Amino acid sequence: MIEMWVPFIVAALLSLIFTPFVRRGSCRFKVIDVPKDERRVHKKPIPLAGGLAMYGAFVIGVILFIGLHKETIALLIGATIITISGFIDDYKGLSPKGKLLFQGIAAIILLLGDIKIEFFTNPFIEYDLISLKLLAIPFTIFWIMGITNTINLIDGLDGLAAGVSMICAISFMFIANRFANYEVAIVAAILAGVCLGFLPYNFNPASIFMGDTGALFLGFVLSYISIEGVMKSAAIITILLPVIILGVPVFDTTFAMLRRMVSGRNIMSADKGHLHHRLLSRGMTQRETVTALYVISVIFGVLANTASRFSSKTGFILSVLIILGVIFIAAMSGMFKSKEEEE
Repeated sequence: MIEMWVPFIVAALLSLIFTPFVRRGSCRFKVIDVPKDERRVHKKPIPLAGGLAMYGAFVIGVILFIGLHKETIALLIGATIITISGFIDDYKGLSPKGKLLFQGIAAIILLLGDIKIEFFTNPFIEYDLISLKLLAIPFTIFWIMGITNTINLIDGLDGLAAGVSMICAISFMFIANRFANYEVAIVAAILAGVCLGFLPYNFNPASIFMGDTGALFLGFVLSYISIEGVMKSAAIITILLPVIILGVPVFDTTFAMLRRMVSGRNIMSADKGHLHHRLLSRGMTQRETVTALYVISVIFGVLANTASRFSSKTGFILSVLIILGVIFIAAMSGMFKSKEEEE
């Protein structure tokens, strides 16, 4: 594990050093988030594009501690494309179709690096693999684009996306290491480190936001880690582990889409029904809300790591029970209802 923590610390230091320079650049070139609607919690203009600092630290970390080969080249090219799309959106604005185009291209780059979900394990027959065959390509693209956007959608409070992504990356690091995917575990450690280095500037009150530049970058790299570090294992449980680890962004996004569908609204429309909005509406401060979601992310990570230690079938059953429990709690707490219906 020492091999994991050295990249983590180096990446954190690089991110910590780079962020003030990016903040100055954002101010100079007027890459600023000006609060212009009620969904924004901050009240004054804040520099954007802090994700550039995390991206730079991540690239250096990967080159230093892993090196360049087919897979890492594909990862870095894909991450670069995603980061550029996020910066364009932060600076001048990018249409939803434009974002999806960039994400699709980045996902295809990963596929060219032989990074894809090729099979599922049969939960009813030990070591029986269900090959996706031609479906591997569309399913992988869907997964990458889905996870990429879930992180972006929870980026609504100071320090939320960075902290949750850090916790998810650490959880993936432990599981990838347990599955002997050591290189991916190092990538996860580097990603966790760049998040930690960014947090001192991003935690409430934030002096810089990561913007779409950072949120899309984090989601993209987490999608890669989930595929290469967990889902390529033949263990039955690997079908559900990434969903549990990424529980906060995945469940929040899924519930939001279902809520909008039930209300007859466009599933991609914005609202104030996300979990962090609901906690704020109950009187919690930004710091209390973010800390609560950190704790929930840690719980998900511990549950996933615990489930991974059991035999495949037992772990699979435990994972299903965890997911069903989350859905039940969400239903009881009104997560499938719009704020208007609750009131």
